[in-house]
Amino acid sequence: MYAIIKASGQQFKVKEGDIVAFDNMDVEPKDTVEFKEVLALDKDGEFLIGTPYVEGAVVRGEVINHGRDRKVITYKKLRRKDSKVKRGFRRDFTRVRITSVEA
Repeated sequence: MYAIIKASGQQFKVKEGDIVAFDNMDVEPKDTVEFKEVLALDKDGEFLIGTPYVEGAVVRGEVINHGRDRKVITYKKLRRKDSKVKRGFRRDFTRVRITSVEA
């Protein structure tokens, strides 16, 4: 059984036991979180698609930790213009273990 959920402006395919890194959430480690915006659900071969969400479907997870990703470098250069821009950023994330997918 797996579900496609909407969280932090993105869509994720999750199943029970998965560890997923979401954008930074305002919860403490070892807390439980619920994702009620379930877009689609595969339940024993029966595929349910929501309009826009599947009624009564909930995905629960346990927060493992918070962290920061590796640095991503962006570099822009315009030829013959003597224009160069080099920037970098690190994304904050919250790592969540999916504990249950319920219909």
